[in-house]
Amino acid sequence: MNHPNYYTTMAQYNQWMNQKLYAICAEISDEKRKEDLGAFFNSIHGTLNHILYGDRAWMGRFRSKPYTAPNLGQNMYADFNELSQEREKTDREIIDWSKTLSSQWLEKPFTYTSTVYQKTLVLPTWMLVTHMFNHQTHHRGQLTTLLSQLGYDPGITDLPLLPDMNADS
Repeated sequence: MNHPNYYTTMAQYNQWMNQKLYAICAEISDEKRKEDLGAFFNSIHGTLNHILYGDRAWMGRFRSKPYTAPNLGQNMYADFNELSQEREKTDREIIDWSKTLSSQWLEKPFTYTSTVYQKTLVLPTWMLVTHMFNHQTHHRGQLTTLLSQLGYDPGITDLPLLPDMNADS
């Protein structure tokens, strides 16, 4: 997928879903948000931190400004309000960045060193940008499961119902 508008749509979807989920998470006590619920990153708070970490790591690679942060899996922000503010800031950065993408750049090979696999990979740029958005969706799916188990309804999460995408909404 090398169509730049696709990635702007995904960036807007990312922001929409994050706003929805952070609003729900704000209703939950800090203790409950940080409780180990057996998720891959233990808690709701840990999952939120991981999604932000992933976005910042990928954006650092794409903008040739490596992101240095705690190790994968460590919380970057213990304070939920600070985490929320940083999420909002990063979402705006992703949207702004997505509007600068070109088909030519997306088609180029992209070389990076994977922190997970500890090796250098060369893949099409479009595949890695797509992966960044897929990573967000994957972990938000885990988050919506945790929230549902606690009795919180995340509501509609379908891309076709992204505000401003449907003329009838």
